Parts: sequence; C-alpha cells; structure tokens
Amino acid sequence: MIKFFSVLCFALVFNLNAVTAQNFSTHQVKKGETINGIAMRYGVGISDIYALNPDAKKELKANTILIIPISKATKPTVTTTKELQGFKEHRTSKKETLYSIAKRYDVTEDEIKKHNIFLYANTLQKGDKLQIPVFKITKEEPKAATKVYLVKAKEGKWRIAYKFGITVQELEDLNPGMGETLQEGQQIYVPNIGGDAVKEVDEKYSYYNVLPKEGFYRLKLKLGLEQDELEALNPELKNTGLKEGMVLKIPYTNNMNVAGETISKKSHLETKITNFDTKHIAVMLPFRLNRVDFDSITDIKSSIKKDPYLDASLDFYTGVLTALDSLRILGVSLKVDVYDTKYQVSEVIKIINENNFKDVDAVIGPLTTETFDKVATELRQYNIPVISPIGTNLTLYDNVFQSRPSDDLLKDRMVNFIKADSLEKNIVVVSDTKNEAVANSIKTMFSYAKSVYSRKGKTGNDLNFLYVEDIRSTLKPGRNYVFLETQSEGFASNVVSILASLNSSSTEIILVTSNFNAAFEGDQVSNDHLSKLQLHFATASKSYSDTESNSFVKRYTQTYSTTPSKRAVKGFDLTMDVVLRLASAKDLYMSVNSAPLTEYVENKFAYKKKLMGGYYNDATYIVKYKDLEIVEVK
Repeated sequence: MIKFFSVLCFALVFNLNAVTAQNFSTHQVKKGETINGIAMRYGVGISDIYALNPDAKKELKANTILIIPISKATKPTVTTTKELQGFKEHRTSKKETLYSIAKRYDVTEDEIKKHNIFLYANTLQKGDKLQIPVFKITKEEPKAATKVYLVKAKEGKWRIAYKFGITVQELEDLNPGMGETLQEGQQIYVPNIGGDAVKEVDEKYSYYNVLPKEGFYRLKLKLGLEQDELEALNPELKNTGLKEGMVLKIPYTNNMNVAGETISKKSHLETKITNFDTKHIAVMLPFRLNRVDFDSITDIKSSIKKDPYLDASLDFYTGVLTALDSLRILGVSLKVDVYDTKYQVSEVIKIINENNFKDVDAVIGPLTTETFDKVATELRQYNIPVISPIGTNLTLYDNVFQSRPSDDLLKDRMVNFIKADSLEKNIVVVSDTKNEAVANSIKTMFSYAKSVYSRKGKTGNDLNFLYVEDIRSTLKPGRNYVFLETQSEGFASNVVSILASLNSSSTEIILVTSNFNAAFEGDQVSNDHLSKLQLHFATASKSYSDTESNSFVKRYTQTYSTTPSKRAVKGFDLTMDVVLRLASAKDLYMSVNSAPLTEYVENKFAYKKKLMGGYYNDATYIVKYKDLEIVEVK
C-alpha cells in the first residue's frame, strides 16, 4: 500500500511538472458553467480541453479540475502593412553585399531587387547606384478575446448577451462572480467583437430566450413563427442553428417575456379609455333582406327559419346592438354604419364604391370568406383594419384581424396541455377513416401512442363502431388519455359508451379531442358518460355561467326576452373589444401592444402579428365536462 501511494505521488508530481513545463493551467468548474464558455474564456478549442479531460465529454460537474492547454490558445499575429513613400539613393562600396544593404535599410533583398531590376541578371558590383525603397510601416496589434464592458442603466444579462451574440450562460461563464442582478456601471467581460457586430435592442420587438431542447418546431407552437421567419429576424441562426440560452428577436408581443413565460395579465380596457374622439366603425353582415317576406310577422319568422345567413346575422347583430348600448353608457362616442352584403361579392364592391370608407376606424365582418377577402383587399389601400368574426382560414393581409383561433392552434393547445401533465400517462388515439390524417399527426406528437380505427366492412367502408376489446387492449393501469377524432355521432356514441364502461379507479380514462364538433353534442352521446370521462377540448370560447352576475346577459334578456346565443355573445364581445381598443390606443394596430390580452363574456382576444401579414387571435380556453356542465380548466 505504501509503495503504491509513493508511486501515485511520484506520478502526480511528474504530471504537474510536465503540465507546468508545457504551459498548461487548471480551471475549477463552477456550477452552471459550460465547456463552450470555458473554452471561450481561455481562447482555446473545445477539442483541446476534451483531449486532456476526456471525462468532461460525459458530464461537466461542479468543482471538477480541468487542465487547460494555454499553449494552444489562439494568439493572433501582429499585422504589419508597408506603404511605399519614396526612395533613397545608395552607391555600393567595396565588400558590401545585398544582404548587408537590406539589413542596413530594414528592407528585404527582394524589395531591393524589385526596384533595381538589373540585379535579377547581374551580381552586385562596387559603385552600383541603387534605389532603396522607403516604407511607412504600420503595425496593428491583435485584439484580445474579451474586453471590459460597463453595464448601462436598466441593462440585464439577456440584453448584453443579445448585443454581443452569445448566450446568457456564456456571459455568466465569462463573469463567474457577476451576480444575479447587474448594477449600472458594473464592469464585466464581453467578447471583443467589432462595433458593426454589436447588436442593439430594438424596443419595437420582443426578445425570447431559447429554453433547453427547444427546436424550431417547438418555437413554432409557442411563438407562432416558422423557421424562415425566425431566420429573417435573426440571420445568425442560418450558421449557428438554435442554441439553449440564445436570445432571439421576435415580433412585438406583451404576451411573452424574455424568458419565454406566458404572461396572463388581462387588460380591462373599460378603465383605460383615453381617446374620446368619435369612433367610426362599419358592420357588414349577410342579412339578405331582399329575400325576406315582410307581409306579416309569420312570413318574417318563416323567412328567418329558411335562411341560415339571415338567422346568423340577426343573432350576431343583437349582440352588436347590446354592445353599442354598453359603450354609450361608458361615454364612448360612436358613428356606426351597417351594411347588408347579401352574401354577394358584387354587393360588397357596390357598397365600397358608393360609400366613403377613408375615415372609418374599423370594419367588423363580413361573415363569409369570399366577401370578407374582398373587403379586406379593397380597404387595404386605406390601412383600415377589417375584423373577421368567424373565419379561420383567411388570407392574413396586413389589415386583417382573425378573431377566431385556427383549428390547428386549438389542436396544438390540446396536445401541449396533455404534454404538460407531469404524471406518467398512456396515450390512445381513436379515429375513423376520415380523420386518419389527424390521428397520425397527433401520433407524431406522442411517439408511444397507440392507434385504434373504426371497424370496416368487406368493401373497406367504416362501420362506425368498435368492440370493447379493441380499446381494452390498448389501456394501461393508471392515467390514460384517449383522443377521439370523428364527426360521426354514431361512432362517438359507441366509443364513449365503451370508454365509460372501462373507466375505473385503477384505470383512469380521460377523453380528449382536437376537434370538438356536433358529433359530441348529438342526442346519441350521453352527457353522463362525457362527464364521467371528463371530456377535455380546446375552444375559442367558453360558456358563461347562469349563476354568475352578468350585466350583458341581464340587459340582453330584458331587451329580447330570451337568453343570448353564442353568436349573440360573440357579437357583443367582438364589438366591445374593437371599440374599446380604439378608445384606449391610437388605433387598432397599436392596441395589440398596449392591450395584449382582453376577455369579455365568453371570448378573449390576444392578437399576434404574422411576420409578413396580419393578425390572428392566439387566445384559447381548455374546458372539460364536469357534473353535466362544461367548465374552464384553470
């Protein structure tokens, strides 16, 4: 044992002497440091550190001692430039050589020959007259890898990291003792890059700190930005790719702070009215009054029943009128124009040509895609915002506001909700043939998910049913999330009944869907079963509670002797939001920044701007069936 200890001590001494002789140093790893930051600090390559510290490849533990090859640190050479200023005449004396003359005048032999070309063919002789070049010599010293930087007022780590093109972690690696909060005037080390490479923080944008394991796909779900859009704002991404801790410039939004955490603070615009100028809005709906039989009340009611567009328009418009009454009480001055689009593009063109829209602050509607697109296109030249009440697949021109969240966004929110459940879970996706593509897209989000499809007939047609064993075999003890993707009421009824029978204390089944539709609300589907299975889904709007004291519901019921439909509530919520945004900001576009999130009776609005286009509503609800009611999941 003593012998072994002596040999070990000798080896350690020998190695330390060898390290010293070869100009090596040591570094004690601090908590949170990265190999990249350490390499940057000492000006050496990561591979050079790994070569001497192979265990660091597996894990970089705090307090580990690393050997740093200082001799391999990058040492830029001094750059010397020579600028010809003129010549000196020199007459060669006896015993002088070209070498001695070059040394005397601090030039090279080649430089002498260049200006005395006869020397290329002849040897130097006594009495030769030479033109000796005279140079202005400029030496440029190499830049240090880092430099001292003075922290400015209200400047945090992420701002400095963004300015110098490094991650927050790399900034901390350069300054181990910098502390959590920076103080104005504090001296820290930053990369010594050229002034042109330093980026300034533009307050017109927001900034996002990339989290661990975040790729472009996750950022698309969280930020709503494609990879090419992120690269357009952050060109360095094309070379470096995404790195944990790097700070990205993104379109302005108050919904996201630099750490990437959603801010759920709502703006109550009723208390923030500052613009008391008269607001001018237009409402365009497909009433199709030219088709209504006005001979009697009975005929009018019959016309409404026969025409779904008239029915929908009247419902929505009653909500608009109730909102206008509420806005009048708040002291907002309004001019409102109402137009019947008749569900015709030609009528929309006629309305725009025959009326002056230049002083209109915003247009609500039309309801249908073709007529809406035409209005948005025509009014784009005046930069007039046009808000769609129900459209989801619109062309997002820069003046378009899509108030209804897209189906893809609802699906992504439901998927992310389940991913956020930290409990161990089993995922099953049940679908019919028509929804096979949706089912496959959900499976890509959960690689371990199992698929179950509707039974098929001899010709390959869906029979719209399953056997109990088809589902039982896919379930596991514990928590099971089962996606049901269908528009068939019969298939929904069959699957829901089977799942309800299999749900137990040992095998918990939570039913979810990426597309809540009429199939789940049909008479064949038991609400008792949906409540038992806690059906979860993402939705653009929640249902108001009858037990809550709601001034809108009370006023609407008194006026129209009936409770408001969802279309009436949307008319109220959207009109309130548009006008209050106009009354609390310079215009609707600026309100996106000043009022990031608003919420009313059943709908909330958090508009985000596409990089090269208009605005879409990013606000959704997650709701579930509970005790025969649909309630919001907090």
